Amino acid sequence: MVVIRLSRGGAKARPFFSVVVADKRTRRDGRFIERIGFYNPIAVAGEEKLRIAQDRLTYWRGVGAQASPTVERLLAQKPA
Repeated sequence: MVVIRLSRGGAKARPFFSVVVADKRTRRDGRFIERIGFYNPIAVAGEEKLRIAQDRLTYWRGVGAQASPTVERLLAQKPA
């Protein structure tokens, strides 16, 4: 199964996540199919906190990829 999930990057105590499309069986930070965005949980005012390529998200959902619960929550919170 293909999933849309977060892959952690950044330094210790300064997390930065990539929103990736990956096979469910791969490691969290391992190989992925495509990077479709990012999430910066510690963004300060004026910085972008979440960016996702909507066209790629729509494509991957159309071919059967399922978003993780965390990605679903972020998409629900994102302003239109």
